[in-house]
Amino acid sequence: MATDSRLQQLSQWIHQTLDGSQATIEVASADASFRRYFRIHHKNKTLIAMDSPPDKEPVQPFIDICQRILATGAHAPHIYHQNIEQGFLILEDLGSTAYLDKLNKDTVDNYYQAAMQALIKLQKVNTTGLPHYDTKRLHEEMTLMPEWFLGEHLGITLTIKQQQIIETTFNSLTSAITEQNTGFVHRDYHSRNLMITETNNPGIIDFQDAVIGPLSYDLVSLLRDCYIAWPHSQVDQWISDYQQMAENAQLIPKMTIEKFSKQVDLIGLQRHIKVLGIFARLKHRDNKPHYLNDLPLTLSYLLDIGQRHKEMTDLMQLFTDLKIADKIGTVVIPQ
Repeated sequence: MATDSRLQQLSQWIHQTLDGSQATIEVASADASFRRYFRIHHKNKTLIAMDSPPDKEPVQPFIDICQRILATGAHAPHIYHQNIEQGFLILEDLGSTAYLDKLNKDTVDNYYQAAMQALIKLQKVNTTGLPHYDTKRLHEEMTLMPEWFLGEHLGITLTIKQQQIIETTFNSLTSAITEQNTGFVHRDYHSRNLMITETNNPGIIDFQDAVIGPLSYDLVSLLRDCYIAWPHSQVDQWISDYQQMAENAQLIPKMTIEKFSKQVDLIGLQRHIKVLGIFARLKHRDNKPHYLNDLPLTLSYLLDIGQRHKEMTDLMQLFTDLKIADKIGTVVIPQ
């Protein structure tokens, strides 16, 4: 099998690169892409080996973004050894404890304050040459929702009028979003990609798809995480805290909290529309059904925040008419 041959090649390279007699390898994790990770036990310490098939997930973007992040003082994994041709890296081990494993009402504020401070560092990354999260890309991502979530997953055939409602909503959202201040965007800055580390917490992973885009995108990925929810009042306070940090760092101009909160809401709506499509696609195309468990919370964010904004009125009514909440289920987000 192809996976077995990849693992054989990786093992050979690790043993050639390190002192093979002292290296043992075990599975660490896989992600939603083609990448796999292995933990190497070597001379009383651990390292991480990344297996990233060059024809599917070239390692160069990971190396490039990693070096840019490290230059800001934020905590990405140090790269010790690389084999670009085969798609193998040996990295610093940031541990196996993600934020999600330790978040609760007593720990969350400390962890999120650290994550927001790290985000301010990230947003100072040199973005030269990175792709732009432009109107076309923002719009195309949202089309995953009608295709994979409504169509493939729920079996809904949309009328021309319903398609027009969706298209108009997407145009409205992207138009408003592209007026926001831009900078480095991680694109998946949430509790599964932030590792608890003893020094310079958090350790940041899964950043290789970074772009230049709205600065509020990573903030809302963290605060309205598709895997865990917090009360509105707490999220509002964190949004205010971040706004102050970002203004002090001169990343964004001074503005009212109402204006900034709306920016956060709108980019969050784009993200949650897209993620409904991504989770459905992971199930139906990639045979990863466990992501369906996270549809109810993602849908809840969309319905909850969507009803606050006039740009979303028609789409919210369409979801009501199609009884989407009844089909998927929702989560009550506390006030």
